[in-house]
Amino acid sequence: MEDIARQAGISKKTIYLEFKDKRELVREAFTKLIKGDKTKLKEILDSDDGVIDHLVRTSVMIRYRLSKLNPMVIMEVQRYFPDTWEVFESFRDNVILPDLINVLERGKELGYFRPEIDAKILAYLRIEQINSAFNPANFGKHDFNLLELQVQILDHFLHGIFTEKGRSAYLEKRDSTNESKV
Repeated sequence: MEDIARQAGISKKTIYLEFKDKRELVREAFTKLIKGDKTKLKEILDSDDGVIDHLVRTSVMIRYRLSKLNPMVIMEVQRYFPDTWEVFESFRDNVILPDLINVLERGKELGYFRPEIDAKILAYLRIEQINSAFNPANFGKHDFNLLELQVQILDHFLHGIFTEKGRSAYLEKRDSTNESKV
């Protein structure tokens, strides 16, 4: 709390006027981040730009979030603030996962993704890929940048499910938005 007060240029007493303890402050901050991500994801879902645009825009959103995130924060929230971590798990299970399943199914219908893939299994696999990159036991021995690691994992995932039509559409959309590292 002292570090937060110092960085905010206020006293600890002022913080405690707003938050009863560190747990409440962490939960509020985390909830605010999730709320912002929900809003951005809803904007993407509500747009009628299709599957490929959805992939590019969500990738940009995730890259932005990861570029601002210290991976240790995730580990500390999981370990020391499990009630706050449940906020993220709920977002993952009730927003991200159903959206991903929906995108995979729509992509199959439109011929962008291979028809034989199981959208539900691959959605869970994608979530686990993201989670595995945050676990220091998996990649901590190497000097990998979390953002670059996630970009590479996403690239591998997508190219494993694309049809040629999907790959071409994705690369064209990605390149036209100047997001060559999406």
